[in-house]
Amino acid sequence: MSLSLILPMSAFALAASISPGPVNLVCLSNGTYYPVSRGLIFVTGATLGFIALFISVGLGLYSLLSMVPVFEELLRWAGVAFLLYLSLKLAMDSGHLPVNSPEKAPGFGTGALMQWLNPKAWLASASGIGAYTSANDLQQVLLFATIYLPICWLSLACWVYAGAFLRRYVQRPIILVTVNRVLALLLGASCLYLLVG
Repeated sequence: MSLSLILPMSAFALAASISPGPVNLVCLSNGTYYPVSRGLIFVTGATLGFIALFISVGLGLYSLLSMVPVFEELLRWAGVAFLLYLSLKLAMDSGHLPVNSPEKAPGFGTGALMQWLNPKAWLASASGIGAYTSANDLQQVLLFATIYLPICWLSLACWVYAGAFLRRYVQRPIILVTVNRVLALLLGASCLYLLVG
């Protein structure tokens, strides 16, 4: 495949991965509350979960879901429930940074699952596959996924490091409570997108 197609694929992957969405917001929260290493475990799960979703969409999963509306509806409501749960946890947080409880950080499995319940991930997969690959061409889909993998991981890691920056320079609980509530509102707003979209 020519460089003229790889460059637009890379630009698309970067724009889709680094722009704010539910997973990015959880990465930011992870970086704020837990050691960066824990946040990067979540990032790895989210990245591999997205790549698995991306390849599945490329092989026709999205078309199959569209043909069976009940599955699409179940996915939508599962996504809403999961995002509401995460936003509630953020909204109820006290703003006190944990010292000895890194085990409570969202981990690899949460990151992977979140992508499958994330409307942004489905949209990015379907639009990217539609724009840059031929229908059901496994070689093109795998190449695009290979390009997407490091870009997605690095983009999500940037959000973790942004959270770590907040942790380092914003120690007052009232500020972190405010940040959490804004993140909770944004996650809640993404539920509205899911319900309306």
